[in-house]
Amino acid sequence: MGFSCTVQSPLSCISFSLPVMTSARLKYLSLGVLVFQTTSLVLTMRYSRTLQSDGPRYLASSAVVVAELLKILTCIGLVCKEHSYSVRALHSVLRQEILHKPIETLKLAIPSGIYTLQNNLLYVALSNLDAATYQVTYQLKILTTALFSVSMLGRRLGLYQWLSLLILMAGVALVQWPTDSPGTPEKEQPASGSPFVGLVAVLVACCSSGFAGVYFEKILKETKQSVWVRNIQLGMFGLVFGLFGMVLYDGERVREHGMFQGYNSITWTVVSLQALGGLVIAAVIKYADNILKGFATSLSIILSTLISYFWLQDFEPTSIFFLGAVLVIVATFLYGYESKPASIPSRA
Repeated sequence: MGFSCTVQSPLSCISFSLPVMTSARLKYLSLGVLVFQTTSLVLTMRYSRTLQSDGPRYLASSAVVVAELLKILTCIGLVCKEHSYSVRALHSVLRQEILHKPIETLKLAIPSGIYTLQNNLLYVALSNLDAATYQVTYQLKILTTALFSVSMLGRRLGLYQWLSLLILMAGVALVQWPTDSPGTPEKEQPASGSPFVGLVAVLVACCSSGFAGVYFEKILKETKQSVWVRNIQLGMFGLVFGLFGMVLYDGERVREHGMFQGYNSITWTVVSLQALGGLVIAAVIKYADNILKGFATSLSIILSTLISYFWLQDFEPTSIFFLGAVLVIVATFLYGYESKPASIPSRA
């Protein structure tokens, strides 16, 4: 009896340990994907907004529209995959879930409009702030998400979570603390715009991210619809809102130079990362616990700081910045320490 394991087929022993190995690998793969997505999008967007080139620069409003279109097409493909690539089944699902449920679909107009505003604000922020400062300041979305979760979902936060929010605010305040560098006054205002405008854009984006994320979570909890179908609905409204914003703010430039003016390989990389990044995170987030997400955020902040300093050369770190960044990283870990907060569904 004691030798039952040894007389079994070697394949059965391998299959027993395979799920454990696969789970561990998926966890580390999730860490890599989270770090890559959060870092690469910020850095490439910042680089694309500060790159000097001949001709007009690409329109942020146009990039948001194209990203929404790519998201819709990708989600349609994923829904089709869920139904064994049956076009008839895809048509039936979309008709039943979107056309035959107009009230449920219209509920997503609110978060979709807010997400569209947020996406445009991120371009404004990274046109005016270096990637490192943006990465740290944008972690305030943890605070706004927590506050909206308490007010809208009735969620209760533990002692460590409230403490982490206070540390988070202190860290962001230190990162944004004005510093004087008498020796290099010419570097205080690089050709990157206004830091104040960038800060306001990030703060508004944090508020919109918190509200829209919690609102979207509430809708998902009320229904058992596929997250990909929900993202198609969000994308449809986002496409409409994005086109309206593009015509309203950049209509004259679109008529003069076209919607795809200034597009190059870097622009398409930014659009692809913005369109597919959220979908990738939605697919792998179930393998990432709070500690893993804390590591991903920390690594992303560190990488953004190093690349901003050595490659983009638009950032001069100070001791106050480092202190603030450390506090933000500590707050990120501390927030997930006491209890498991319900994950905010990823909207692509």
